[in-house]
Amino acid sequence: MGDPKRQKKKYVTPTHPWDKARLEKEIQLVVKYGLRNKRELWKFQNILRKYRRVARDLLAEINLPGKEGEYAKAKAQMVIRKLHRMGILPENATLDDILNLTVEDFLERRLQTIVYRQGLANSIKQARQLITHRHIAVDGRRVTSPGYIVTRDMESKISFYKNSPFAKAGEAE
Repeated sequence: MGDPKRQKKKYVTPTHPWDKARLEKEIQLVVKYGLRNKRELWKFQNILRKYRRVARDLLAEINLPGKEGEYAKAKAQMVIRKLHRMGILPENATLDDILNLTVEDFLERRLQTIVYRQGLANSIKQARQLITHRHIAVDGRRVTSPGYIVTRDMESKISFYKNSPFAKAGEAE
């Protein structure tokens, strides 16, 4: 099982640490999405890598004859439904759509990005600050993690926390 105090890393560092093209692209993403450091980006790259691997494996299994192919089709629908609930894929997506995903698709589902896009914050950095300072609630519950992945049905339930001065300022207007 392992030591409960020693959590497993949720990211993989790049194999070539000084690749200029990768570094420039990472810096653009960090600035655009207001990430604290590149580790946050690497976590979402790891999530993307996981779903792409699952899609490749399922595509290979679907072509098998017999029950394995039927099971793989059902499992593929489950994966597509999960990504649809997360708001990453459209409803009538296929496994090829999973292979076409980018890390930006996952970064767009972060709470920090959605708070900024909904206009609750003036900048992406302010959105992060509002979340960490406990001013943002999702469905009435405080969320203090800017990297929280917001599902499609929870997106409309993002607001200021009821005791936040920002919520009280909005009521006065």
